[in-house]
Amino acid sequence: MEIPAKVDYAVRAMAELAVRAGSPPVKAEFLAESQDIPEHFLKAILRELGRGGLVIAQRGANGGYRLARPAAEITVADVVRAVHGPLATVRGERPENLAYTGAAEHLAEVWVVLRASMRSVLERVTIEQLVDNDLADDLASFSADPDAWRSGPTRADAAADGA
Repeated sequence: MEIPAKVDYAVRAMAELAVRAGSPPVKAEFLAESQDIPEHFLKAILRELGRGGLVIAQRGANGGYRLARPAAEITVADVVRAVHGPLATVRGERPENLAYTGAAEHLAEVWVVLRASMRSVLERVTIEQLVDNDLADDLASFSADPDAWRSGPTRADAAADGA
């Protein structure tokens, strides 16, 4: 699975805004520089986050952006949906709307399970938890596993294959 740059940038911008909650609105230029995000791309993302009800833009000399609600009430899934759409689609279709035949007959179920797995993480992690490095113990245990940081097959996969 690939996380598009747009999603990565949006989550990073939301985290930066969360750190500055309670302060004056944050300028897009500052967000772009602090997170090393191309400013023109970030401004478009901030507009989408605004349409998604996640940020509020304030115009004027003292203008900028702030979170529309507390960071504890905004999940990573909310951010993904605001800038990217549904968490999981297959060729632009929702997995429950797909039908396969023959040997691939049950593939839609795999895609539905994948979406449910993504939801189980992304809908539970709030922007506040991200900023505070306060993941739930069961989620933190995933990143504590050294295999989580590896690309490709895990050591367990290799052992099962007899390698």
